[in-house]
This record gives sequence, C-alpha cells and structure tokens, in this order.
Amino acid sequence: MNAGLLLRGDAPPGPGFRVDEGRCFPIRQGQEGPGPVVYWMSREQRVQDNWALLAAQDAALARQRGLVVVFTLTPSFPDASVRHYDFLLRGLAEVSQELAGLDIPFLVLCGHPPEELGAFLDRLGPALLVSDFDPAPAKRQWVVEVASQRREPMVEVDSRNVVPCRLASQKAEWGAYTLRPRYHKLLPHFLTPIPALLRHPFPASVQGAFPLPELKASLRAVYRDAPVSDLEPGARSAARQLQQFLTQGLPFYAQRSNDPNASVCSHLSAHLHFGQLSAQRIALAVQAAPAPQDAKDAYLEQLLVRRELADNFCWYNPRFASPAGFPDWARATLDLHRADVRPHLYQDSALENGETHDPLWNAAQHRLALRGHLEGYLRMYWAKKILEWTDCPEHAFELALRLNNRWLLDGRDSNGYVGVAWAIGGVHDRPWSERPIFGKVRYMNLEGCRRKFKVDDYIAHSPRPVAPLAD
Repeated sequence: MNAGLLLRGDAPPGPGFRVDEGRCFPIRQGQEGPGPVVYWMSREQRVQDNWALLAAQDAALARQRGLVVVFTLTPSFPDASVRHYDFLLRGLAEVSQELAGLDIPFLVLCGHPPEELGAFLDRLGPALLVSDFDPAPAKRQWVVEVASQRREPMVEVDSRNVVPCRLASQKAEWGAYTLRPRYHKLLPHFLTPIPALLRHPFPASVQGAFPLPELKASLRAVYRDAPVSDLEPGARSAARQLQQFLTQGLPFYAQRSNDPNASVCSHLSAHLHFGQLSAQRIALAVQAAPAPQDAKDAYLEQLLVRRELADNFCWYNPRFASPAGFPDWARATLDLHRADVRPHLYQDSALENGETHDPLWNAAQHRLALRGHLEGYLRMYWAKKILEWTDCPEHAFELALRLNNRWLLDGRDSNGYVGVAWAIGGVHDRPWSERPIFGKVRYMNLEGCRRKFKVDDYIAHSPRPVAPLAD
C-alpha cells in the first residue's frame, strides 16, 4: 500500500503534489466517498508550514473537491488543566480565522474522538482522511479505532519531525550518538522550503464553526490551574517569539545555554508542543540568521536531533511512560540502591508546593507551576532531586511526570517523557560513577549548579506563590 497513490487517487503522476511521500504513511486503503477531503488536525495546530494540511489540500485539488479541517476536542484529557485548554483553544481560534480566509471550513467536535469523528464522517462521505503523526498512546489508539470503522482511505503525515520519525530510524535508538549520523544524512533531503497553503478553489459541503464559549463550557479538566499570562498562544505569537530569539538569544546560545539567568532560551517549547509552530520553520530561520555557526549548531542539535530522538523513543518503546522503559543497566543499578537511606523524604504535596530545604529546587518548582515553563538545565536538576527525595524510583518517576504534565505548558510531550526518563532512569545516557540512591545514574547537586550559574540571582528573580499550589 502506497501513501502517495492514496493521496493522488486517480490523478496522474506529476508535479501537482508538494509533500514528499516519505512524510506520508498509509493507514488503510478503502473506497472513496463523494465528499471532500478531510484533514483531522490534532498534533499540528497551525495552518502554514503544516505538511499534513498541504497533503490534504493537494489531494483535494487533484480530485477537484472541497477541503475540510476538523479538530476533535477531548473534554478531560489526562493531566490536562484549564491552563492547557486555554492555550489550545486560543491557538485554535487563530487557526479558525486563518482557514476562513482561505475558504477552508474548520470545525471542532467535542467528545470521544473516534465516536465524534466517525459520526461526522458518516454525514460527510469523505473522499480521503488525512491525520497527524503522534506517538502518544491515546492518539495512536484513536487512529486505530477510526481506521477500523471507516470505508474511505486514510493517510498519516509526519509534520512534527523534520526527518520523518519512521525514516530517521526503524528502532529505538540508544542515544543521540546512534541517531545523529543517519539523521544528518537524511536532513538535507527534508529540510527544504515549505510551500504556502493556497486559497482553496473548490467549496465544501459544510460551514466552518468555532463556538468558543460552548467549547469552554464543555471542558471537564481535572486541574483548574490558571492560564499563564506571560506567554501568548498561536502562530502569530510564536513567530514574534522566534524573531526575538534569533536576535537576542541565538547569538549567545553556544556559550550560555546552561545558564538559566542568561535569557538565551527560545521559549518556544509550548508553541512547539501544541503544533502552533513548525520545527522546520525554526530550523530554516536559524540557518539563515546572522549568528555564530557554533551557536546555530548547538541550538539545532537540541531542536532537531535531541527533540526528534524523543519522538523516536516514544514511538518505538511501548513502555516509555514507565520505569520498565529504562535501559537494563539503569533498572539494575536503581534496584540495587532502592533501600539506600534518603537524606530527605518529602510528601508529594510538599514537593508540588516547593517546600523543601533546597531554595534552588523550590524556585524551579515555583517557576514551572506559576509560569508554565522551566529552563532545560534546571529541568534536569529538578527531576533528579525528586529521585533523591522520594522513597523509590517508581514513585519518583510517577510524581515527576505528573508534575511535568500538570504544570508545564509543554507537558505530555515526548520531550517531557524522555527528559524525566533521562534524569531518573538514564535513558539516552551512560553509566556514571556509582553513588548512593542514584547508583550509576548521572548525579547533579546544588554545588554543581553554583559552578554553572549564579544560583542566588535565579532564586531572587523567581516568582513565589501567594497560596499553596496543591493540597
């Protein structure tokens, strides 16, 4: 089964298709209906620089059909809070407005995605269904459920990774050093200019709708955490933030990326997580920026190799959200030291409220909880201390993931799962010198942080809660 053939349908081969077939994966063959091509938007919540949406438009143009974009909103996604839904919905409002200007209807269906999408497609009789690539177990299961119930062909497109995950590697890689050579060999083929989405010339049989008040009223988020006020969602905000980073952060990235006080981070992780900004667009902009080459190389290593390594891990390791997914050496060494005496043991609520003896850790917890983001170097320190201050690795991993997913705007991202697994379980790392509690898992401490940056300055400029963050 060939994804390119499914996208083209009866159209003859030719220059009309703008998306490399390597990005496209056939989910199922089927019988085309009389209706429009439908793009099921999920992970990639943007209009431009979206290969899946481009593929759907090319398929619709080849058939001279309408194009419809639909998003399925789950009212109570695991670990999602009001904070996350606010960022998501305000970004989708921008998507709705931009698609309307291109004569492409956009609709949001609220409920269990396979059921809501299936009922919608039954009414529409689509010619083809195009979906996003996503390694999250819930999303993968939704794709399986939808495909098992449908008649029309279905194609999945990887718009998240610059080098498509399935092509970058066919297995879970040990680390960046094993992925990097193959990745860089494929990168020139895929890191290309991105065409613009066109105004669609063929009308669809449905009208777009984005009833924001009704959508907000339908939500049943477990956590009621307030939206983050100092970061605006949406593609326009992401573009402004990218330009600021290119001029103010990127030139100094190679020398100061491990200093949380240096303000050289891109602060684009939330926009990337919600798919409001394309990593490929960032990479092209970084390549063209007038910054030192070592700074560009250092940032692109994180944006491309390290970030896409995280998708590789979550795609090929079905136990990525469990300590069972740690490498054998890490599970063995942690098990050997599970009875070691902890110098401090904290209740979960004390950790969530940032009430420990360590002022740097408390500042990091307050920052991620109140501002929804945390600098990369401190994410590592933050997670490792949870291992040190809880009763076992399993508890530490579960708690760190829960806090990561609840408070950070980019929670529930492949990077988050792998970052916690790296810190606590040695994923994509190597054995180090043995020590209590950690065994051979890499260790970090406050004194090491003081050698890296001015810890007291960071603490002084971090926000402080006016009330407990959690019960």
